[in-house]
Amino acid sequence: MPHVQVKDLDMFYEQLGAGETVIFLHSGYSRGILAFASQMLDFQKKYNCYFPDFRGHGRTRCESLAWSTPQIADDILAFMDEQDIPTAHLIGYSLGANVGLYLAVLHPERVTSLTTIGTSGFCDPAGVEQFEPEWLIANDQQDMIDQMTERHAEAHRGDWQAHMRESAQDWRLYPQLTPDQLGGISCPALFITGEHDPFAGEERVKHLASLVAGSAYLVVPSGSHRPHMVRENPTLVNDTILQFLASAVSGVD
Repeated sequence: MPHVQVKDLDMFYEQLGAGETVIFLHSGYSRGILAFASQMLDFQKKYNCYFPDFRGHGRTRCESLAWSTPQIADDILAFMDEQDIPTAHLIGYSLGANVGLYLAVLHPERVTSLTTIGTSGFCDPAGVEQFEPEWLIANDQQDMIDQMTERHAEAHRGDWQAHMRESAQDWRLYPQLTPDQLGGISCPALFITGEHDPFAGEERVKHLASLVAGSAYLVVPSGSHRPHMVRENPTLVNDTILQFLASAVSGVD
């Protein structure tokens, strides 16, 4: 599977399909092909789909173990340059949703459309303590520890604690976008949340949508933070996004 040199990264990515380009931006603690496993088959039928692993995640390698949401946004822009992608539809989940927001705000000329899943658009560190290495060890969360070690062995050279500390720090700090910045998003935008998502949820996503003129939102009934994944409602989410992308391309509201 391919790696490409992007800045100081040996970035890993998957590419499937043909057509207009869609870049899938994964969540924290995950990687491209895991976060969007339920989207791969549906979207590759119509789109040229990229699934990069972020700095500090998955199989992307770097000497530095440090990363942040704005830094990842810069990496994705550099990845697009390296792959000769002038513009792309962005679909981001959680951390990746925030990365997508940064790109739409700071580099609107590169974003054809933006879909977010599981973000309110604003920083909220509630619950981050339960993802600190010390908490995981004290509460015997060995399954989570093993999962992080396996998923990110190349990115963090097997140092799962460094990975979790970077993730917790980013969670506490980002996104740092103002309502005026979010309100300046000019591309077609779709904001998705699960009905029971503790980090986004209906009221928060409605507020985000109210800031972005012409945007749409979807609240997935009975959905959690991952409504697009298997065992939740990937069919509804996929169909909604595909319809949104088709309208974004054609310019139909």
